[in-house]
Amino acid sequence: MMRLFPFFGLIIGSALALSFSAPMWLSLILVALSLLGLWDLSQKKHSLRRNYPITGWLRPLLEEIRPQIRQYFIESDTEGRPFDREQRDLVYQRAKGVVDSMPFGSERNTQAPGFEWVNHSMTPRPPDAAETRIMIGGETCSQPYSSSLLNISAMSFGALSAAAIRALNLGAKIGGFAHDSGEGGLSFHHRAGGDIIWEIGTGYFGCRDAQGRFNAQAFQRSAVLPQVRMIEIKLSQGAKPGHGGILPAAKVTREIARARGVPVGEDCISPPYHSAFSTPRELLQFVALLRELSEGKPIGIKLCIGHRWEFLALCKAMRQLEVYPDFIVVDGKEGGTGAAPVEFADHVGTPLRDALLFVHNALVGAELRDKIRIGASGKVVSGFDMALCLALGADWCNAARGFMLALGCLQSQKCHTNRCPVGIATQDPWRQRALVAADKSQRVANFHRHTVQALSDLAAAAGVSTPGQLTMEHFYHRTTHREAVPLWQSYQFLSPGELLHDIQHNDWRRWWQLATAESFAPSGPIRGQ
Repeated sequence: MMRLFPFFGLIIGSALALSFSAPMWLSLILVALSLLGLWDLSQKKHSLRRNYPITGWLRPLLEEIRPQIRQYFIESDTEGRPFDREQRDLVYQRAKGVVDSMPFGSERNTQAPGFEWVNHSMTPRPPDAAETRIMIGGETCSQPYSSSLLNISAMSFGALSAAAIRALNLGAKIGGFAHDSGEGGLSFHHRAGGDIIWEIGTGYFGCRDAQGRFNAQAFQRSAVLPQVRMIEIKLSQGAKPGHGGILPAAKVTREIARARGVPVGEDCISPPYHSAFSTPRELLQFVALLRELSEGKPIGIKLCIGHRWEFLALCKAMRQLEVYPDFIVVDGKEGGTGAAPVEFADHVGTPLRDALLFVHNALVGAELRDKIRIGASGKVVSGFDMALCLALGADWCNAARGFMLALGCLQSQKCHTNRCPVGIATQDPWRQRALVAADKSQRVANFHRHTVQALSDLAAAAGVSTPGQLTMEHFYHRTTHREAVPLWQSYQFLSPGELLHDIQHNDWRRWWQLATAESFAPSGPIRGQ
């Protein structure tokens, strides 16, 4: 409650000034500031000022003077990861419906190595809003889903507040896109009417028995709900692949415990591995089981790419069993909005671009690409980010960071402390009140609409009919201050069916030899053994 001390001080000061006949000008100032503080507490548009009456007004001014000063008002340590103000401002403008054009051209250094751009056409096409959806669901899927090209990535209730979950789901309903539940189960707050992608993680929250094992009956009860449109089996996540998780006992409230199916006030553990399967064949059998229990809804997997032979083992199992997930979400290691160990966040897992191209190549090389849709997740914020992912092989994109910013996230990096200044990543009811779902849900929908429109505009400028027709031939990448090359020259591509016949690339040949449908372990010694 220390954040309210300045406001309480003004109230007390006003009372004392009026009681002891202080100068009129001082009394008027104190009373006016007190009334402003009361208005801050009651207004619904600015989350920071609802939690920080009076002092919240100083943040924009101080940020202009020196961004580091903002840490006093948002209780943040600015050391560590850089604060991407340009990215944040883009999302804020789109979420608020403000025109995001800027004068005086780009401020980016277009000669710096790593700069990328998309080439435009001399005959651009008019953007077609109808071409921003795709159908997800294979031959054995009786309830395919028409998905937006941009959806909300996985963020659990528990990591996010109840108010944030409600705002996201209501925004998904308004905008006609999907909201990934995260692995924390389906809560009452997810039921605002937006389409749900239900994520099943290693803890099987919401579909587990007393021992934490998968419970088919509990799964079926939620899977058949009309609001649940797809089910996603989470093998790993970009923020901390190969690492389990824990929600401390202090954060396991009655509501969270009900959503997850765990005891109140006890540590909630997510193991690093699944207990329902342990081999590629068993994973696909689990996919088939969930499809049956859900009455034919699309079933997919989500993973951050690690050992290449493990994913290729899954491809071999698909071909042998003729069982296919309807979609695969590739989670880049640079993604993740929650807290993670520094070593994992910085050095474990494959970045999105490399992982996405690998998965696309693997499915092409194994003649599986036409059976499976690919989603991409990992610091996808702008229409250009989406365009690049589509060119690299994705069918659609998921975003967490952008939608967090649309809710009003200040990137205070206090997600793990329960002291989020704007009520997003906290279970503190007094801090949650800062976020008004009815207001922020419209900003969520605005951000989605403007970002998808930007993607359509980019595709039209490039001269293609739909965003899905963008390829790496449309993009350039600067390698040095003096040289830029077409993006496709930086990557290897497999020809259709290459893994099944004559493999031309040595690395792929080795990975394919190590892969076996019977196990995720390599079939022989790896280099160095």
